[in-house]
Amino acid sequence: MTYAGPAQPPFGRVDRVLAIAAHPDDTDFKAGGTIAQWTAAGTEVTYLVLTDGAAGGEDPAVPRAELAAVREAEQRAAADALGVKEVVFLGLPDGELTVGLELRREITRVIRRVRPQRALIQSPEINWDFLPDVHPDHRAAGEAALAALYPDARNPRAYPELLSEGLRPCVVPEIWVMTSPRPDTWVDVTDVFDRKLAALRAHTSQTAHRTDLADGIRSRLRGQATAGGLADGRLAEAFQVIRTEQAGRPVDSTP
Repeated sequence: MTYAGPAQPPFGRVDRVLAIAAHPDDTDFKAGGTIAQWTAAGTEVTYLVLTDGAAGGEDPAVPRAELAAVREAEQRAAADALGVKEVVFLGLPDGELTVGLELRREITRVIRRVRPQRALIQSPEINWDFLPDVHPDHRAAGEAALAALYPDARNPRAYPELLSEGLRPCVVPEIWVMTSPRPDTWVDVTDVFDRKLAALRAHTSQTAHRTDLADGIRSRLRGQATAGGLADGRLAEAFQVIRTEQAGRPVDSTP
């Protein structure tokens, strides 16, 4: 993989990644190309989707329960296209996501089970440069995921019921933030653009009506590549990367 960003050295392969997002398709839109490269390198990627996606349809006549089932199937198909190992759905109501201890506990439960060395989350901050990134569910997902990653998942006193389930504390050394207003790492996804596009087209209820889908996605990725200093014509996905531990400090993310 090719990375760019003056503050970021090359990253090594990790064994497990957990991607946490509000809706079906969120992760594929923002990080599908990066995920395709991680899985091709042997990394096991798990998706955690917090809502049922039932508020995202173009046809208001479709019942919410029916759309939720459709979107779950679409997300599984998109994940298959990218080589994702597992998709977990919490099934919370789309458009009503709020940050609270119950949500943090459920995210923590998945973190401790998967035990990733890298997490991919949405930003809890507002990105005024691109309005679709400002969806309140996205920001709530980012805030809850960040709290679950630090401090909840690593804190043995958080949610003692999880210890009784055999889910011991877990430290996640890296957090990659999608839709951050201050990205510092760009991943060249030019060579896997077709795989990313295939994943997005698997979300038929969300993308079938978009005749400009490929051109629109390509244009946005080209702009991100330019911002990251990649060569003309390249395509990139952008992230803010946070290291949660000091160099040399041991962490427990073993299975």
